[in-house]
Amino acid sequence: MLSAPLNIAKFPADILTLENGLTVIHQHLAATSAVTIDVWVRAGAIAEPDEWSGMAHFLEHMIFKGTERLAPGVFDQIIESRGGMSNAATSHDYAHFFVTTAAQYLEDTLPHLAELLLHAAIPDEEFDRERDVVLEEIRGCCDDSDWIAFQSLTQSVYQCHPYGRSILGTEAQLRERSPMQMRSFHACHYQPENMTVVIVGGVEQDTALELAQQCFQDFPTPAACPQGIAHAEPPMTEIRRQELYLPRINQARLMMAWIGPGVEQLSDAYGLDLISALLAEGWTSRLVQDLREKQQLVQGVRSGFSLQRDSSLFTITAYLDSEQIEEVEARICNHLFELQTITVSPQELARCKRLLCNDYAFSTEAAGQLAGLYGYYNTIATAPVCVTYPQQIQQLQASDIMRIAHQYLSLQHYAVTVLKPA
Repeated sequence: MLSAPLNIAKFPADILTLENGLTVIHQHLAATSAVTIDVWVRAGAIAEPDEWSGMAHFLEHMIFKGTERLAPGVFDQIIESRGGMSNAATSHDYAHFFVTTAAQYLEDTLPHLAELLLHAAIPDEEFDRERDVVLEEIRGCCDDSDWIAFQSLTQSVYQCHPYGRSILGTEAQLRERSPMQMRSFHACHYQPENMTVVIVGGVEQDTALELAQQCFQDFPTPAACPQGIAHAEPPMTEIRRQELYLPRINQARLMMAWIGPGVEQLSDAYGLDLISALLAEGWTSRLVQDLREKQQLVQGVRSGFSLQRDSSLFTITAYLDSEQIEEVEARICNHLFELQTITVSPQELARCKRLLCNDYAFSTEAAGQLAGLYGYYNTIATAPVCVTYPQQIQQLQASDIMRIAHQYLSLQHYAVTVLKPA
């Protein structure tokens, strides 16, 4: 357990809920003349039924194909003519759409973004044309050895939960989908209770809130739609091994993965983030020093931690010659055993805490970074949780690291994917 109560920082933005259920988060940054609008929707890949896999990401593409009042391409023209930029992304837990522009142009841009999100036309001819674009994206990923390896790893880890499915779906699944099905998915999920509008930058709250109320009131009539079911992933009870042989690669990969806690156990999840830094963040980290610098068994090694709503994913990846795979996996397991049985030194713990807290500070300097942080956390948990990260990291003790490593990084229960040159 943590040794002392958290000294929680005050959440610097205002969270408002409109009468229709829409959440608006606003923060005024007087020192900037820019503004970011970031709209987050709980309509990621886990909202899809299995047979509709890829629908959420495909819809992200189709959102920009216009409405009855906004022809395809007009939105981009409006944003770019004012010196702004826009983009979007889809993950398992969310889809989000963001615009950064000069604060003086908020009234010129937010209405058009809301128009796209609430009234996407999803025309038949654009549907067929954009499906070809998405299919080409899938084919491109299937030529990417690292994407193939990681997707195979997550499928091995998540055998029940939709986190194991590709966000892109498959070519066969997308060819079976229709514009009418996408319209029902959109009308079902793009509703105010599923949406967070974040506005951060040089705009006063009264202006931002009034504009959000005006733009986000005419939502589509809710439609029936098959619902995705996110079954809880049972714990792994064995080591799940798989080997892949691919052409056009010169170097093998060793990828190992463990399931961690979701947002309901954030202190443990953040503990895994610290362990990830301890193992492979920087030249002095344990795996880098042992496997690359001293033993010269790998060309590179890294550790990854991904926080997700239902469960986090902890990974270790090594780039190496095929002959070294067995020894490197054994050495990685030895390092995990040490974390479970030997107390981390105060100096090493302090280094990793400093690294993570500095990284957090560097990632919360710009309006766009803050808007993304607030929207992401409000989609998978609640926005104020995001400011607790530095305090939660600082509160972790050596005993917490030992307990978390023992609880989540089992040496008998994990997934390993090996990628070798064909």
